[in-house]
Amino acid sequence: MRPIIAVFAVAALAGCGVETASTAATAAALKKQEIEQGKKTIEQMQQNIGKAMEQTQQSAERADDAAAK
Repeated sequence: MRPIIAVFAVAALAGCGVETASTAATAAALKKQEIEQGKKTIEQMQQNIGKAMEQTQQSAERADDAAAK
């Protein structure tokens, strides 16, 4: 009887290890996705800032041209 209980105990503990490893892998995959999304957001913001700077520069140039006339 004791060997059967030992087998079940070992199987249960091994199952917990597999579940823990699976959970850790899932968490790592989610974290990787968050990082990739963050990088995309930074790139988009940099592009938007660049466009805003260009528009500001063009507006300043037009104001200078209008003042020179």
